[in-house]
Amino acid sequence: MTGPVLEIERYTLDYQTGRSTLRVLDDISLDISAGEVVGLVGESGSGKSSLAWAIMRHLAGNARERGGQLRLDGEDLRGLSSSRLQALRGSRLAMIFQDPSAALNPTLSIGEQVAEVLVRHQGLSLREAWARGVALLGGVELKSPEAMMRRYPHELSGGEKQRVLISTAFACRPRCLIFDEPTTALDVISAAQILALFTRLREETGVSALYISHDLALVSRVADRVAILERGRLVESAPAATIFSAPAHEYTRRLVSAVPDPARRLIDQPPASATALLEIHKLGVSYGRPGFVDRLFGRASETTQALRELTMTLSPAEVVGVVGESGSGKSSLAKALVGLTPFAGEIRFEGRVLSNAAGMNRAYRRQVQMVFQHPDASLNPRQRIGEQLARPLRLYGLAPGESEKHAVARWLEEVRLPAEFASRYPHELSGGQKQRVAIARAFAARPALVICDEITAALDVSVQATVIELLLELRKRHGTAYLFITHDLNLVRQIAHRIAVMYRGDLVEMIDAATLDARGASHPYTRALLEAVPRPLRGHPAPSSLQGTP
Repeated sequence: MTGPVLEIERYTLDYQTGRSTLRVLDDISLDISAGEVVGLVGESGSGKSSLAWAIMRHLAGNARERGGQLRLDGEDLRGLSSSRLQALRGSRLAMIFQDPSAALNPTLSIGEQVAEVLVRHQGLSLREAWARGVALLGGVELKSPEAMMRRYPHELSGGEKQRVLISTAFACRPRCLIFDEPTTALDVISAAQILALFTRLREETGVSALYISHDLALVSRVADRVAILERGRLVESAPAATIFSAPAHEYTRRLVSAVPDPARRLIDQPPASATALLEIHKLGVSYGRPGFVDRLFGRASETTQALRELTMTLSPAEVVGVVGESGSGKSSLAKALVGLTPFAGEIRFEGRVLSNAAGMNRAYRRQVQMVFQHPDASLNPRQRIGEQLARPLRLYGLAPGESEKHAVARWLEEVRLPAEFASRYPHELSGGQKQRVAIARAFAARPALVICDEITAALDVSVQATVIELLLELRKRHGTAYLFITHDLNLVRQIAHRIAVMYRGDLVEMIDAATLDARGASHPYTRALLEAVPRPLRGHPAPSSLQGTP
């Protein structure tokens, strides 16, 4: 076939919201040639996912297409019947989603889900489809593919589930694939493996792809050409090398300059302290305990050792980054420190020894706060923002002479949100705004230590930059220490003093963030982590909001 595989011509899309209309895509024109990968980049709300759903013909009920064409190999997608669309999806057009757990059916085995695609689109018998499924899983480098076919989604890791989706998407050799943030939920090594897999399969099949992401460093590795979306408008489209070496549009320049670059340090050294703020000695966390039947018959139960005898210290106002792949014990460490999971060993905070969660009194819980990865899960959807910020003020007390209303307004202003947000509900805020509320709630307790558990993982690069700037500003103002858990090594090298590297429950290395590189790392796992990170973009100035930040 000649001509573009996918053509988007002057496409416009609105969402009807009550009596008002929201324009999400405005006069978009873009095409993808055979074998080409086009990256689609923009902040949350720019219209990236709406465009993907429009191409897949799976729009929300309130969507209104106002004009334009969507063509696959010259065939008008907008004019297709329902039966024709069902035949087309999975065969000539396929999509790989951000969250593999949501894309796989939890009640069906992996084999049943892979075989269903092959039976439907390839006309294979169930026996043939099962055998072909085993080969496909082996082709995406999954171990023991025959056993994997009999397992259920909950028995697979995030990276394994994403490999299953990729094998299913490539099964019928589609003409065009849409990747919607396929590595966002994965650790750096799993993400690198998925990208390498995609690159190999692309070379083998010659598939065309639209790769949607907010990770500019990642897109620069996988895309031939990059299109930039700003609030529904295509502001720039150019070869990947041009986008990142000489961005033409001001919005593109802002996105590029916000990409974390470990060569640009944003943190000062904490004042020297004779005593540690936090001392952890041989901390252990295990999951699984004997059930009733196990106890009845005296059987040993299986336990998982999530954390093994971890020992480390944290000084006042110090920032320690914690990195490692999924399952390394990072979140188990955080949960143990705030009493959300039982632990063995010893925690010493400001000289006071704690050997279990029961010893964490009100004073400790005020001093050690946690900000979680997903603010939607940590904020109460039924309470206004003001009510949620007032709770720590009621628990731990107001500043002398300050009213509750004034304190709520002050903390909103401290995280750069308007005071009137106190009357809003969480669903009325963006992801970045909700994370700012969660940060304000943690700081309202006036803590000495804040544990940040992947708090920027779901944010686009420019929002992430502003949240990091805010955290550094609050640290400078209040002298707060951070335990910063993340997958993003480029980011943590900018903002941490030391980095703790964890692997399968063990602390394998503690290293100075300012000097960390693959040559300076002593442990092979640390070197593997560094080599898997997308290369940072160099030669671009820091965004003006971050220049000179201590």
